[in-house]
Amino acid sequence: MSALPTGGSVPGGIPGSAPGAIPELFRGLFDDAAVFPPGNLPVVEAVPAHRVHRAAWYAEAVGPFLCGAGRLGELAEAVSNSPVTAGSSAAPGTAAVAAVATTGDTAGTDGTAAGHGPFKVGLVLPGGSAELTPALAAAAPFELAGVELAARDAAEAVAALDRLLPPHVPAAVELPRELLRGDALDAALDVLVDSPYRAKFRTGGLVAEAFPAEDELAAFLTGCARRGLPYKCTAGLHNAVRHTDPETGFEHHGFLNVLLAAQETDRAAAAAVLAERDGEVLAKAVRSLTDRQVTVIRNSFTAFGTCSIAEPLGDLAALGLLSSPSPLHQEDR
Repeated sequence: MSALPTGGSVPGGIPGSAPGAIPELFRGLFDDAAVFPPGNLPVVEAVPAHRVHRAAWYAEAVGPFLCGAGRLGELAEAVSNSPVTAGSSAAPGTAAVAAVATTGDTAGTDGTAAGHGPFKVGLVLPGGSAELTPALAAAAPFELAGVELAARDAAEAVAALDRLLPPHVPAAVELPRELLRGDALDAALDVLVDSPYRAKFRTGGLVAEAFPAEDELAAFLTGCARRGLPYKCTAGLHNAVRHTDPETGFEHHGFLNVLLAAQETDRAAAAAVLAERDGEVLAKAVRSLTDRQVTVIRNSFTAFGTCSIAEPLGDLAALGLLSSPSPLHQEDR
């Protein structure tokens, strides 16, 4: 069980911050990947939990619900059977929506009340462009917030998205990390910068090898920064600060580290930021950011998928970078 702490005041120096508000640096940063490993929350529980997130005071921090193509039918059924409203209970036996934190207005970031209006979905397609057409058809019941397409060839992925993606639907292209080293990284980023699509980089997984070293991630971040290419990340970033997981021994990147490194164009400087393990040092750096720096950072690092919304928000609150006006939502993991 993880719970978000309460109390505290929003520190100065975070542009756009106010008591109970989400600072601009964190708005829309956390895509809801609850049904993906290691969380693996059942869809029937993840849907009402997402509705609660989208209606809570921290809704501006929450991105779309991420779902793989093979589970869209299950998702459609869960959405139709769970018209959860603020303050109501979730599906029978669901502990994921243990408490709701709202203050007055229960509208989410899309202007809809919890449990009503369009359900925003981000399609995650690890099977490549062959999944694109059937997945888009299966996603018809939802508001499509974006597509994340895995591929081994950036040019082929761009061509498929150009041909099949509906107008105004954003997309990100993920290539395997082993194909993003040395000159191959530059070549792939050059393809994407000439397209309307973001890059996507995998920052963790279920084995130690899935976590890139600081220098490898720095090469990707600075390559994107020099080109003005936006990107999202996925996996292993649900905590704010770089750390070694006490249970697995895996070396996790921190999302605050990545945010601060996103403004760097020098690889060594970015790697140094990624290696920082002192949360107070990172929090002080965040407080000192100017409005322009925040804009640069978020134009680069647009979002990341996290199987928990509670953990990253809890970390921000513990570092004094976020305040909560009321008791916060809890999650079972």
